[in-house]
Amino acid sequence: MSYANSRIPVSAQQGVHAHLAERVRTHLLSPFRKPIAEVSRAARDHALAGWDGRAPLILDAGCGVGHSTIELARAFPEHWVMGVDQSEDRLQRRKPYPEALLPTNMVFVRANLVDFWRLLVDDGLRLARHYILYPNPWPKIGHLGRRWPAHPVFPFILRLGGVLECRSNWSVYVAEFALALELALGRPVAWGAFEAARALTPFERKYRDSGQSLYRLCIDLGT
Repeated sequence: MSYANSRIPVSAQQGVHAHLAERVRTHLLSPFRKPIAEVSRAARDHALAGWDGRAPLILDAGCGVGHSTIELARAFPEHWVMGVDQSEDRLQRRKPYPEALLPTNMVFVRANLVDFWRLLVDDGLRLARHYILYPNPWPKIGHLGRRWPAHPVFPFILRLGGVLECRSNWSVYVAEFALALELALGRPVAWGAFEAARALTPFERKYRDSGQSLYRLCIDLGT
C-alpha cells in the first residue's frame, strides 16, 4: 500500500452548510446541560495533576497518537501541554518516542472532549494555546451537528480563550469554523491554505505528501 495515497473528504456539501449559522446562534444562546460523567472528572484531575498552577496551559484537543502533543511540549517548554483523545489505543501508539525521551511538561489524557472542555471552563481555567488539528470532518451533509463549529459545546471552546488554531485538509471545515467564530465574536476571522514544512501530526504529513492542500485558521481569543 502506498504511503502518500490519502484522499480529500468526499461530500455532496461543497460550501458552508446552509444551517450552520442557525445552529451556532442557537448554541450561543442556549445552555448546554448534558451531564458530565465522573470518569471525565477523573480525567480532568489527571490532566492537571502535574501542573504547577502557574505555567501557561496548552490543549491539544483530539491529539490522536500524540505526536503533535510531543512537538508542542518541545516547542513551548515553559507551558503545561495536555494531549487529550478519546481513544486509549491511539494514545498508546505514540512511538517512536520511548518514555525516557518524552518531554516532562506534558500529559496524555483519555477523555471525552465535550466533557473535558466544559470542566476546564467550570474550573475557571484559560488556555494560552488551543489546537484542534485535523478533527474528524464528518463530511456528510447530515453530519453537521457532529462538527465542532456546529456542536453545542462550541461556546465552551470560545470561553477557554487563548490562541486557537484549527487545521484540516477539507476547506469546508475550516470555513465553517471561521464563520462560527465570526458569528460569536462579531469580527472577521481569516483562514486559508498553508504549507506544512514541518508536519505536526502524522495525518498532516500524509495529507501533505499526498499532494493535498491544507487549511488553517489561527485567532487570538484573548482572556
